[in-house]
Amino acid sequence: MSLRFFLIEDDRVVRKMLEKIITENGLGEVVGQAADGLDVSIDQLYSVDVVLIDLLMPGLDGIQTMKKLKAEGFSGQFVMISQVENKEMIGQAYLQGVDTYIQKPINRYEVVSVLKRVANHLSLVSSLHSIRKLVQEIDEKGKNGHSEAEKTRLGVYEKNHLQQKVRQLLLLLGIAGEAGASDLLLIMQWLAEKEEKTQPLNDLPPLKEVYIQVLRQIHGNEDENSLQKEIRAMEQRIRRMVFQAFTHLSSLGLTDYTNPTFEHFAPRLFDFEEVRLRMQELEAGEKTTKCRINVRKFLSAFYMEVRG
Repeated sequence: MSLRFFLIEDDRVVRKMLEKIITENGLGEVVGQAADGLDVSIDQLYSVDVVLIDLLMPGLDGIQTMKKLKAEGFSGQFVMISQVENKEMIGQAYLQGVDTYIQKPINRYEVVSVLKRVANHLSLVSSLHSIRKLVQEIDEKGKNGHSEAEKTRLGVYEKNHLQQKVRQLLLLLGIAGEAGASDLLLIMQWLAEKEEKTQPLNDLPPLKEVYIQVLRQIHGNEDENSLQKEIRAMEQRIRRMVFQAFTHLSSLGLTDYTNPTFEHFAPRLFDFEEVRLRMQELEAGEKTTKCRINVRKFLSAFYMEVRG
C-alpha cells in the first residue's frame, strides 16, 4: 500500500532524511512539509494518510498541533518523531492520538519498520471497510430478494475473519491461554451480530447486559439463579484476563517504551495513567496493585480494534 505523507519537523536535515527513506524504500510519497505546527492547516492535508510530526517545535509543539488538526477534522495517522525521553510527555502524545513513535537520531531501519507497520494497519482497515460496504450492498439486494447465497457466504467469511482477528490480538496481549479468552470471543461475536442487525455501536452496552445476552445465546432461558452464577463466573474470568493483559502491556513498556505492541495498545485499551502506575509497581517489585482497571473501556476498545 503506497501512502501519502506530510512531514512537520523543524530540522530541515531530518525532513530530507525522512523523505529520502520514504522514497527509496517505496513506502509512498511526501506530499507536503512544514517546519512548525503553526504553518499547517487541514487544507494542506487533503488525502494525506500519515503525518510524521516532531514533538518539540519552537512555535506550536507536536501535541498542540495534533489537537488543532484533529479538531479541524484530520482523521489520518500520526507518527511522532522525537528524542524526548520524558515518559509523561510521550504518554500525553499517545493520549492525543499518536499511533507510534520514531526515535531520534533517525535510523533508516527503524523508520522503514515503523512505517511498514502503519501501512499494514491502514491496508487492513481499508479491507475491512470494503467488506462492510459489500455486506451493506448485499443486504440491500437481500431486501429485494436477490443473492441470499452470496449474502450467507460473506457472512461466514466475516465471522471467520473476526475470530482470526480476536485470536491475533489475544496472542499479542499475552492472554490467549486465559480462561476468559473464549468468553471474550463470544462477546466480540455478539457485538458484531448486534451491530449488523441494528446500527454501528457508538458505545458499549452495560457489562451486565452484555454478559446476560451472551450467556442466553449459549444456555437459552436458564432459571434466574443459574444465570446469576454464570454471570458472576464470566465476570471474574473476564476481569482476570483483562488484568493479565494490563500487566503484560505494562511489563512490555517497562522493558522497552517504544515496543510497538505497548505503543499501540496501552493507551487504547487502558487509562494511560494507570498503565504508568502499574509499570512503577512492577519496577518496585510490588506484589499487590492499587491500579483501577476499566473492563468496559477494554472491551469497547478491543472491539474497535477487531472491527477496524
